[in-house]
Order: sequence, then structure tokens, then C-alpha cells
Amino acid sequence: MQDTIAMVFDFDDTLAPDTTSGLLAWLGIKDVPAFWDRQVGPLTDAGWDPVPAYLYAMVQAARQGQCRPLTREAMAEWGAQAPLHPGVDDLFDRLLDAARTANARAQLEFYVVSSGIGDVLRATAIAQRFTAIWCSELHYDDRGEASFPRRVVSFTDKTRYLFHIQKGLVGPEFDRDPFAVNRRISAERLRVPLSHMIFVGDGYTDIPCFSLIEQHGGTPIAVYDPHRRDKWHRAFDFVREGRVRTLHSANYAPGSDLSNTLEMATASLARELGARAAAR
Repeated sequence: MQDTIAMVFDFDDTLAPDTTSGLLAWLGIKDVPAFWDRQVGPLTDAGWDPVPAYLYAMVQAARQGQCRPLTREAMAEWGAQAPLHPGVDDLFDRLLDAARTANARAQLEFYVVSSGIGDVLRATAIAQRFTAIWCSELHYDDRGEASFPRRVVSFTDKTRYLFHIQKGLVGPEFDRDPFAVNRRISAERLRVPLSHMIFVGDGYTDIPCFSLIEQHGGTPIAVYDPHRRDKWHRAFDFVREGRVRTLHSANYAPGSDLSNTLEMATASLARELGARAAAR
């Protein structure tokens, strides 16, 4: 499988506007910025990690009647209507065409590794385009309401799933085996080396993946939401600090700089893998 390329995306603010804030508004939280500041902020100030902090605050808000019940069905209903960034809906076909044109044997796979909520992301319009979606998950009580986080994906947790892809440990049986990723696999048997991966992300939780991919010869690409000027300084820090080599506005429309960069990165890697195969 040495002709396989993995393109791995974060989701919120990378492929779509923040689906978690959108969910909060859709559930009936009247002031979403205040939720982040007054209900999540004190938790992180007290030492909580950001992802379990926001999941806990959401569960508490629903239990206290600040919004509608936090059920799997409600989150799926929101996910089905959550907006995407421009051009995302047909991005995957364009990238597949770029890979096939450059190397007829190249296999391009898409993955999501996100701190967002699984029951939202798996209901989005593009969910079926991904070989796997790894993200934070909630446990539901007897009433069907979220009661506790059962999986948290953040910071270095995200790199774990790059190793799942690398070793070919993809599927429900490996999701149920948290120790599977620690299996030792020889370099010759790796399904998708890290150098064959393209990682696209936008936030602080993506930094470990940016760094790992960069260190192993892969392609890290940072994006930023042009409508979120409050986050622009953070996005440019990724370039200034050498975390990534390129930064683009999250506009995936045909002909955009980001779309062109992704197509060029895909085609370049596909050609490189084809040349290696021909030399063997």
C-alpha cells in the first residue's frame, strides 16, 4: 500500500465554521460567547484541559435547563444542517482527480481527527467521504441525554490517530482496542508512512500533528477563517514558529489558493510515489 496518500483534516474552523458553537446556538444558548467565557473559561482557569472543559460545561448547561436536552438525535439533526466552508462539498472529487491524473495507481484517502463532537460530525453532509472520523465522544444516560465524555481528542491525543493511519489500524475493532496503536510494526509494513500524509488544521490542538508531520517529511497546511480576525494572530504564529510551511484562508472553492495548494501537494506526492514504484 505504499502508493496510498492520507489527507487528514481537523474539522471545526478547518472544513466548517465552528460546529460546536453552532450547536450551542441551535440548542438555545442565548449568548454563545458568554458561554465560552463564563462557563468554560473558569474551568480552564482552574486547570481543566479545554476539551473536557467544554464538554462538561455543555452537559451542565443542558441539565440546568439553559438549552434543549443534549441528545444524540439533537446533535445529529444539527450536524446535518451545519454549514461548510466554500468549496468543501466538491473538494474531495477534485483531489481524487488530481491524484489519479498524476499517478493512476495512487490511492487517496481522507480522514478527520478533531476535538469536535462525533455525533455532530458523523451527521454532516461530507461525513461519508472519510475513511474514518476520530473525535470527542459523549456517553448517554437512560434518558438518552449526554452525561459524561467517553473520549476526549485534543493536542497530542490527535497524533495517536495519525499512527492508526500509519499502521493501517482503521475500523471499529481498533476503536474498541485502545492499546492496538502501540503495536510495533516494521517500516516495510507501514500502510501509510507519515511522509505520505497531508495534514490540514487551524488551531492550537493541531500543533502536535503539524510538528509530527513536518518532522517526518509530510505536508502540514494551516488554514484560518477570514471572518475570525480575532484568531488571525494565532494562525500566523504557526508560520512564524515553523509549525507549517504554508497558510491559507479556509476557502476551498476551485481556483482558490488553498484548493490549488491541496491539489498541487496531492499531485506532487502521487508523482513521487509513482516514480519510487517504477524504480523498484
